[in-house]
Amino acid sequence: MTEGRGNWLTALRERLGGRVSVQSGDLKAHARDEGTPYTWTPGTVVFAQSEADVLATLAVAREYGVPVTPWGAGTSLEGAALPVPGAISLDLSGLDTVGAVDPLGFTVTVGPGVRRVALNRRLRPHGLFFPVDPGADASLGGMAATNASGTTTVRYGGMRENVAALRVALLDGRVLSLGSAARKSSSGYALKHLFIGSEGTLGVITALTLRLHPLPPVTASVQLVFPDVASAVQASVTARGLGVTPERLEFVDAQTVRAVNRHRDRHDPEAPTLWAEVAGRDAADVEAGLALLREAAQLHGGQVVGEARTPEAQGALWAARHGVYDALRAAWPGHTTRIGDVCVPLPALAETVALALRLLEEQGLSAPLVGHIGDGNLHLLMHAPPDDAAAWARIDHVLHDLATHAVAVGGTCTGEHGVGLRKRPYLRAEHGAALDVMRDVKTLFDPRGLLNPGKVVGDPETLPSWRNDVSTRL
Repeated sequence: MTEGRGNWLTALRERLGGRVSVQSGDLKAHARDEGTPYTWTPGTVVFAQSEADVLATLAVAREYGVPVTPWGAGTSLEGAALPVPGAISLDLSGLDTVGAVDPLGFTVTVGPGVRRVALNRRLRPHGLFFPVDPGADASLGGMAATNASGTTTVRYGGMRENVAALRVALLDGRVLSLGSAARKSSSGYALKHLFIGSEGTLGVITALTLRLHPLPPVTASVQLVFPDVASAVQASVTARGLGVTPERLEFVDAQTVRAVNRHRDRHDPEAPTLWAEVAGRDAADVEAGLALLREAAQLHGGQVVGEARTPEAQGALWAARHGVYDALRAAWPGHTTRIGDVCVPLPALAETVALALRLLEEQGLSAPLVGHIGDGNLHLLMHAPPDDAAAWARIDHVLHDLATHAVAVGGTCTGEHGVGLRKRPYLRAEHGAALDVMRDVKTLFDPRGLLNPGKVVGDPETLPSWRNDVSTRL
């Protein structure tokens, strides 16, 4: 990997000058992501400022056979952004241009380094917003690369539904313009969708045209509590059946509410809870949606414990939801965390939740259960002391069985966090012979395996021990 490093590093510096760094702080900042225990230090970091910089980096990678991994904001949870040790980490945060907003076509073109929160601040004066909300203030390029989604997916879809067009730099030096701002097309193969969710293994996204949405005229949010987890899950499915199309529909269990109360000085009932947001053209529309949510809750023993109608009150409620991860980490000082992420069809949701609870009980574990329940996406927030090998073995057992079950019932091993390193073992069961076709596609675009090697369609047998260097994360 590092053989001839001086040669390729010199070539990078000749083409990119001071945008190439081997400073210890920069290397360390690109050696870890948000969700895995690994520390994989790159040989250099390239801070790209333009598409030309990306192409120059790929040219050196091609000429010298050096692996390169794109880097957005480092918020990935399954290892997608981790570089091959000793190789190039291509930091795209400098490609942060926001183009002119098209208020009639409801689009804007941005660089991959633009962050979600900053974009929505720019859009608000236009009465528009970009709806995909994974919680983290991720880069939009990284969100497209993992086909991210989140709390608003139940209403607006994920990145795949909200990216109109891409520019992608290929390893061979070509730049592809894929998709268009048109609302529909039956022209040719939909190559845009090949790159959304590819995690930088096929090419590097250098620009995105995003679909925007009008800010809802009127919104309201409601908290509903239930006697048990099963009742909350059943109520969420009933609400959809009654015709509710919420802006958000989220589930948290009692353990999670307790942690959020302590972390944010809230006083919510510590019971299984649904948080929902509805929107409409006027107050009557919103009230109709709230009435259906109340009806669904009452059918399953639930009740309303809070409503938020002002922007300030709703902001506080959803800030609490987005603060769940930080609250739970604060509740377990000294513990390492790992988040399970599966998505199942709604008819299989109740049995999947029941299985998760049963697996935890069988393994003697306690872990909060949260989820974007409106679209069948569940998360188990596992935790244990980093040196407790027995606990981590039990955690691995739970997450393995849950992912296997999700695939078996027609769902997926990863709802929104991507494949990265840790979900590779489940792709054969989920995709069958299509996995071989995916590997053929990878070879077509990257015959030497230089683009984010090992991720997505890589050999799962190469997965390092998941506790290899946990201690470096603390």
